[in-house]
Amino acid sequence: MWPRMLPFTIRVPATTANLGPGFDLLGLALDLWNEVEVAARDEPGMTCKVVGFGQDELPEDASNVVLQAAGHLFGIHGQPPAGLHFECRNHIPPGSGMGSSSAAILSGLLAANQVLERPTEQGELMSMAARLEGHPDNVTAGLLGGLTVAVSTGNNILARKKATAPWWVAMAVPDIDRPTVEMRNALPLSVPHADAVFNLGRAVLVMEALVAGDLPLLRRVMEDRLHQPFRMPLIPGAREARAAAFEAGGAAALSGAGPGIVAFAYSQESASEIAAAMSAAFSKHVLDTWTWVGQVSDRGGHVNVLEA
Repeated sequence: MWPRMLPFTIRVPATTANLGPGFDLLGLALDLWNEVEVAARDEPGMTCKVVGFGQDELPEDASNVVLQAAGHLFGIHGQPPAGLHFECRNHIPPGSGMGSSSAAILSGLLAANQVLERPTEQGELMSMAARLEGHPDNVTAGLLGGLTVAVSTGNNILARKKATAPWWVAMAVPDIDRPTVEMRNALPLSVPHADAVFNLGRAVLVMEALVAGDLPLLRRVMEDRLHQPFRMPLIPGAREARAAAFEAGGAAALSGAGPGIVAFAYSQESASEIAAAMSAAFSKHVLDTWTWVGQVSDRGGHVNVLEA
């Protein structure tokens, strides 16, 4: 039988990464949450049930990413992953560019760490999650909340968090399958020095604009030469949807590797109008589109202990 703190719930937010020029560096937590309830079971082993987004597609066996991440941490501490049931309540669409895989990895690591009575510090959990995910931007924002910048330093992650202005965020995710690995393979192996410099300055100004609440500045600096020019053509309607967001008064970029487009606005009303404009642009390519309007979350992944 596992320790006395069971059952408990892990909550991890959706994230949007890159934010235009901040390729693999910038991440932002959103007020949309995946939840995983962890309970004891009499039989050995870990089991999983998926409800919500992905319930008909995501695996519920040992290949589930939540279970894999939990098993990874149990293995590091020499503890067999036995006697646990995970109910994964997904509100983040898989394959949307909103950090669903990062949320799954963090959920598994936070769950195992809670069961093990938290032997692993936050910084090591973040580095571990980044190694499992392959890049640090989404997992850092998902764990810390708010606006984050993260860089790899060998096997570790150096990260800082900033609180942002009270932005409203619009997401438009077309119903198209574009795996992250495919979108990464679309990128060139090298870029001109001038393009790297182009992105560096704009990434700094994106952070400044998000913190200060400066929409006019944000609209000017979400350009990018490192990933969006290569990924946008693979997503029907993406360029039109981003342009529609700007025409509606927002500042927009590809969310992560896509296919979702993220846009920022001052008000809920404006964000809703932008989401509708992006959806209409995608619809011209006969694509169904899932939209979401919400705010930034200053809180990251955390544990809620339940009463048995």
